[in-house]
Amino acid sequence: MALTSMSRADMGTSSKGNAPSPSTGEGWDEGETCPVCKGAGFVHPALDSGKTDFSRVVPCRCSKGELKKKKTEYLERYSNLGSLSQLTFDNLSPRGKAAPRCDQSEESQRHFAQICEAAKAFADSPSGWLVFLGPSGSGKTHLACAIANHRLDRGEPVLYIGAADLLDHLRSAFSPASDTTYDELFEQVKNVPLLVLDDLTLGSATVWAREKLEQLLHHRFNTRLATVMTADVPIEKIDERLRGHLVDNEFCHIWTIEAASLESQTGLELELLRNMTFDNFDHKRLELPAEQRQNLRQAYNLAVEFARSPEGWLIFQGVNGCGKTHLAAAIANRRRAEDKPVFFVVVADLLDHLRSTFSPDSKISYDEFSEKLKGTPLLILDDFGEQSATPWAQEKLYQLINYRYNARLPMVVTTCLSLDEIETRISSRMVDPRISLVFNIRAPDYRGNVKPTRQPKRY
Repeated sequence: MALTSMSRADMGTSSKGNAPSPSTGEGWDEGETCPVCKGAGFVHPALDSGKTDFSRVVPCRCSKGELKKKKTEYLERYSNLGSLSQLTFDNLSPRGKAAPRCDQSEESQRHFAQICEAAKAFADSPSGWLVFLGPSGSGKTHLACAIANHRLDRGEPVLYIGAADLLDHLRSAFSPASDTTYDELFEQVKNVPLLVLDDLTLGSATVWAREKLEQLLHHRFNTRLATVMTADVPIEKIDERLRGHLVDNEFCHIWTIEAASLESQTGLELELLRNMTFDNFDHKRLELPAEQRQNLRQAYNLAVEFARSPEGWLIFQGVNGCGKTHLAAAIANRRRAEDKPVFFVVVADLLDHLRSTFSPDSKISYDEFSEKLKGTPLLILDDFGEQSATPWAQEKLYQLINYRYNARLPMVVTTCLSLDEIETRISSRMVDPRISLVFNIRAPDYRGNVKPTRQPKRY
């Protein structure tokens, strides 16, 4: 996916000037031709002297609503947030992800509340750098995305991107088939008013990759551009050249987030997911055609029946926002309410958890976590196909799914991919009618019935 570039025209900006235009509803009705601009959408502004300045044009008031809508849609595409647009301050527990299970000390909860307040203050007025450090699942990405979404709500530009994805984009920009040149892309990232750089940890990154990130951070530090970063390692373990500017206490503020142990996590720490139940799932959606309403009702009934007695696999397909995650989370919440074991996890987060177990600081080994995951009585994998398509990721997911296939352990999977877009080794097991039921939810995005702005990564 190519990052969207931004221009002055895209932002809906223009030269200053007073446009002689009527107030909405005064003298003309919506749908009629505007008597001021005659339907052009633009007018010549008036000078201080009262004369018309024919050398410039500004938007007529009749077109400002449409321009604002287009600007909002453009900013959302430009932000690169995609499905992460659901991560806001409203659905983030101010006590931390583990708060619902009460396995955090009061001190840890107070500390996370302080971090939330710092993030909200930064979101209101971005200045300097804000860095969140903590293990996978601690909530740092949610905090970073909440800041980005807050700025979007205010109509301000922001760009979210993972460090690894950024480097992939930069490499692909050298391709003759690329729509964006390397220089254009790098300049865009370097100069965006607010950059959210997720997962700064590079591990075994190449010299070229480290050099690009060093150039990026050096430029944004010297130009004093607001930046939010996350990393899952202590500051001391970040590459020395990259952390050089992070130790400037006046310009850069670092917060370390604690997380609950992997053993205590259910995967439903987000308040948004905890509140997704069968009771508040709208399977009627009266605005939809009868066929889509019937299809949604069938999906709802399948989920309710599965929650009552989990057997085999239930695979929900559909576009982002069709309701598949809500149904999957409702299954998990119903089982948890009955004190039945269940593990709900977004696939990308699962891979992060697996990688984090190789850290010397991990409280659980890879083998231990992998075995618990493979043998959990009910596993729910959300957003299958959104994860990075590395050979390591492919192999780990295959091992997990193949184990549960052979052991006939119940599982729920949600994906916005078609089966032919999923690796054959996995899709062949998903379509086995002896264990699996694949159901395609045909309802559109409930958040305005719009097409998804971000295409899923192919597995």
